[in-house]
Amino acid sequence: MGFATLLGLAVGLAMDAMAVSATRGLMVERLEWRHALAVGLVFGGFQALMPALGWLLGAQLGPWLEHLAHWLAFGLLTTLAAKMAWDARRSDEAEAAPARPFAPTTMLLLGVATSLDALAAGISLPMLDVPHLHASLVIGLVTAALSVLGLFAGRRFGAALGGRLAWTGALVLFAIGLKILLEGLV
Repeated sequence: MGFATLLGLAVGLAMDAMAVSATRGLMVERLEWRHALAVGLVFGGFQALMPALGWLLGAQLGPWLEHLAHWLAFGLLTTLAAKMAWDARRSDEAEAAPARPFAPTTMLLLGVATSLDALAAGISLPMLDVPHLHASLVIGLVTAALSVLGLFAGRRFGAALGGRLAWTGALVLFAIGLKILLEGLV
């Protein structure tokens, strides 16, 4: 696999993390450097870790993990979408403070959910003669950069829309989970 192909794979794997980062940007009134650092490190870190883990687990558990990854991603993203919708409903009813979109638990769950496809990709990397460390670094760095870009794009989009955008974020997370599930089933 050449570098251009690896870069294409990295961009494809980063799209979910970028979209989820955009939903984080929709949920805050003002972005801070720590928000960009959080999405870059969490999403880029998990996207770098999962192909390496997939590489290591591929020989023993490859078919099982590949079959299960889309269900796990769908379940995690749907659960987070439901929580966002629940928080949005409560906020609409009680004018409560907005949810904490960068809470460590939420970010870790999102990092895992958006990187399960990278785990599946890591299982196939040995068959493509790609050095796993090189592939993991490229995938992680591309994901970190695109996640930060998505965060700022989401904030800009959110500023243009105004109002309560947690519902939009919940819908986006559910749609990403459904997309991953449908791609895995096909």
